[in-house]
Amino acid sequence: MPLNSIKTPVTASAPTKTVALYDTTLRDGGQSEDIHFTVVDKIRIAERLDAIGIDYIEGGWPGANPTDNDFFQQIKQRPLRHARLVAFGSTKRSGTSVAQDPMLQGLLRAETSAITLFGKSWTLHVSDALGIELPENLAMIHDSIRFLKERVDTVFFDAEHFFDGFKANPAYAQQVLQTAHEAGADCLVLCDTNGGCLVREIDQITAQIAQQASVWGAAWGIHCHNDAELAVANSLTAVHNGATQVQGTINGIGERCGNANLVSIIPNLLLKMACRTGISQQQLTQLTRLSRYVDEITNRVPQKNQAFVGTSAFAHKGGIHVSAVLKNTLTYEHIDPKQVGNQQRVLISDQSGRSNLLYKLQELGFNDLDSQDRRLNALLDEIKLLEHRGFQFAGAEASFELRAMEAFGQLPDYFQLRGFRVIDERRVNADNERTMGSEATVKLLVDGRLIHLVDEGTGPVDALHTALCRALEQYYPQVNAMHLVDYKVRILSNGGSGGTDAKVRVLTGWQDDQHNWGTVGVSDHIIAASYDAMVDAVRYKLYKDGVSPTAEKRTGVVAI
Repeated sequence: MPLNSIKTPVTASAPTKTVALYDTTLRDGGQSEDIHFTVVDKIRIAERLDAIGIDYIEGGWPGANPTDNDFFQQIKQRPLRHARLVAFGSTKRSGTSVAQDPMLQGLLRAETSAITLFGKSWTLHVSDALGIELPENLAMIHDSIRFLKERVDTVFFDAEHFFDGFKANPAYAQQVLQTAHEAGADCLVLCDTNGGCLVREIDQITAQIAQQASVWGAAWGIHCHNDAELAVANSLTAVHNGATQVQGTINGIGERCGNANLVSIIPNLLLKMACRTGISQQQLTQLTRLSRYVDEITNRVPQKNQAFVGTSAFAHKGGIHVSAVLKNTLTYEHIDPKQVGNQQRVLISDQSGRSNLLYKLQELGFNDLDSQDRRLNALLDEIKLLEHRGFQFAGAEASFELRAMEAFGQLPDYFQLRGFRVIDERRVNADNERTMGSEATVKLLVDGRLIHLVDEGTGPVDALHTALCRALEQYYPQVNAMHLVDYKVRILSNGGSGGTDAKVRVLTGWQDDQHNWGTVGVSDHIIAASYDAMVDAVRYKLYKDGVSPTAEKRTGVVAI
């Protein structure tokens, strides 16, 4: 087929192959640096994984720690609807019998219908880590799997370090797999434990294993780590070559550089590789929500540029890109973002063109704009000038919306600024402890009346916010329902010295019981930048609440 005849992206048609999704977020993912799951965390995540259609959920290593023990006990009271819970552990120890081995007994006490055992497939690990002879390692694998298979329905075998082992001694690595299969393992999982294999290596080795597994009549799967940032590509390559189980974690969390990211693997399998999984097209629309839920539980900031589910995954900034996307989304989007529960975004910046601006204005409800309206050019020029001065509207869309409303005469005049002052003071209390405090004064003109008010706070921003809200609450009590939830400062050197007198940009995040919004302020004075962002936030709150400039007027003292 000539290249110029391809008009649309390659996407999956009717499913041709079934792939089981095996999630190890609660076990392998829990080994991430700075991540610690409580029992409640693990139960909540397991229920979300079950709801989206994951087939197997590896809950942990029973006997390894109290948290995993408690999880396997408590999850029994919260039965899963679709997924099967899996206990994970090692083959028996050298010199012990399977009946007396404490690890195997711990796996059985978890009372799961599926167990995953890992064993050594690299001769280096057998001789150096275990310190045993190669035949004994094979016997340990065989006896452990046979023992468990007689007592539980399903046993998977993770061939640890399989690809490194295959490269060192392919005959022994394959002998490990054959031994596990003959002992009764339901799936032989090939592990790139060090995460250093290239795609061509995974391709060549899995192609050979696929042929051998076909002779044995064995099912096989893939488990990749991301140390070379190829875990997703390696996993998909294995599936292409015949793997029927793929293991990974949500958002790719895991030890060192993490595991294969199921958030990327799942849509690739469903939308591009014609595979059938336990996840329906409707459930796939919950993928973005699941990704952000796990980030919230693990106290991680979501990666904006994460494939499929990141807030930037379908964001367009360049004017040429936006112009093309508005005509045909396929020009710069490889899938419909709604398929994974995400959404298209158009960013406003100094790289924006008329198309960006029209798109954003249509989102705001300006549906009957004349593309030749002079106010469009004026607004676009203003945005580009402000961004040149250091403003960033991509992270502060509320500030952009306010300027758009002002440009078209639709923003009510709630109040006018007349000035502010902040005094910071370090005090020593009765216990001889040094504390900081701030006093802020604001002057506002509201409904023709001058309000001059002083208040205190723990810091200058807090004091200003408190004073501003107190000055406005007699007219607009809604301001007391908004809360600051994020505050970022960025130094903007703009070719200057970039020292303590540099210009700064302040991005603030706010929320009430219905909305979240961001605003921006830029100044060579950090308090002024903060105040400007704060004032934008207050105006946006009043505008979104549909408040009239005079409807909420109150009487009383206006100068304190």
